[in-house]
Amino acid sequence: MIRYSLACALDHEFEGWFGASADFDDQSARGLIGCPVCGSTDVRKAIMAPAVVGAKKGAVSTATADQHAMAMEAMRDHVETHFDDVGDTFASEARAIHEGRSEQRGIYGQASPKEVKDLVEDGVPVLPMPPKPVEKQKLN
Repeated sequence: MIRYSLACALDHEFEGWFGASADFDDQSARGLIGCPVCGSTDVRKAIMAPAVVGAKKGAVSTATADQHAMAMEAMRDHVETHFDDVGDTFASEARAIHEGRSEQRGIYGQASPKEVKDLVEDGVPVLPMPPKPVEKQKLN
């Protein structure tokens, strides 16, 4: 996996993870990368400093954890608002889109672990949805 620092046309900064360096270019060209703040698909790679591990390896600040949670929630909201929910036909519809037998568009839905594994092995680009946030009343 490759992590890129990204920025939209309004200079909102966020990060994205990609399976290979060409995946960013492919997804960007298809308008699949959107800013979690404003939804813009005019996204570019931002300047990145190399990761340097300090003495507190693995420690994540509360602000960073909160920012990640907000970004994941914004990403999920964006997908649910702009993509088609194909339910439990996700695997067959993703394969049909990949093979050109169905309209090119963003979709989401459910698939079994075996279906996901088969899609990945066949080169069909899929990503898991960020989890829904836990409702505050369900927390201890």
